[in-house]
Amino acid sequence: MNRIDQLFREKKQNILSIYFTAGHPLLNSVAAIIKTLASEGVDMIEIGMPFSDPIADGPVIQKSSHRALINGMSVKNLFEQLKDIRKEVNIPLILMGYLNPVIQYGVEKFSDKCKETGIDGLILPDLPLDIYLEEYKTIFESRGLYNIFLITPQTSNNRILQIDNASAGFLYMVAASSTTGMRKDFEKYQQDYFERVKNLNLKTPRIIGFGISDHATFAQACLHASGAIIGSAFVNTLEKNKETETAIRGFVRSIRQA
Repeated sequence: MNRIDQLFREKKQNILSIYFTAGHPLLNSVAAIIKTLASEGVDMIEIGMPFSDPIADGPVIQKSSHRALINGMSVKNLFEQLKDIRKEVNIPLILMGYLNPVIQYGVEKFSDKCKETGIDGLILPDLPLDIYLEEYKTIFESRGLYNIFLITPQTSNNRILQIDNASAGFLYMVAASSTTGMRKDFEKYQQDYFERVKNLNLKTPRIIGFGISDHATFAQACLHASGAIIGSAFVNTLEKNKETETAIRGFVRSIRQA
């Protein structure tokens, strides 16, 4: 069973997923960050593959990607750092990024490496549904990889139903009509969007991302979905703190308020 399915089978609410950019703040920090997050009880981790021309990332994640690329992060380096991660970490791991680096590395080679290192899913925001179904679905599925799709407040009901039908794992429910970043509250149009999607009775669980930054916004998001994804706020914490392990533990506990 894919670890994502296992997670949603065992836990229906308050799922905490954390995003960080591979190669930030240090080139070889990927495994250490994952292990610390997992030890603090994070349910799922999204590992960002830095790219030079992001389309949906806010300034914090853009800056972290720039730093990671300067540090020398690449897809090859990332897989090297992940090669032994499954000896110590059992929670779902997802690679998130853009299609260009995957194509440059080689789609089948990339998928093989994902299987080899124990990656459970991919989030590729610029991979359209129809192209996925025509060119990538068979490749990914044969390696046990779930392709996670995004929906937004602008996505029509018919399109959401199409995406839901083609989905496995969960739907990434983008909360805001903007790039990633930290916010303090959800606006009315977002509340209406959450309710609209809930009423579609989708088969795929939903996790909310974009704008989740603290305990309050995490708790609020969990009222509308199975959990939430925190990215910019965590990346910002890594940027500001030299004592990385201490900072990670403190951040996760502040979200859980344990």
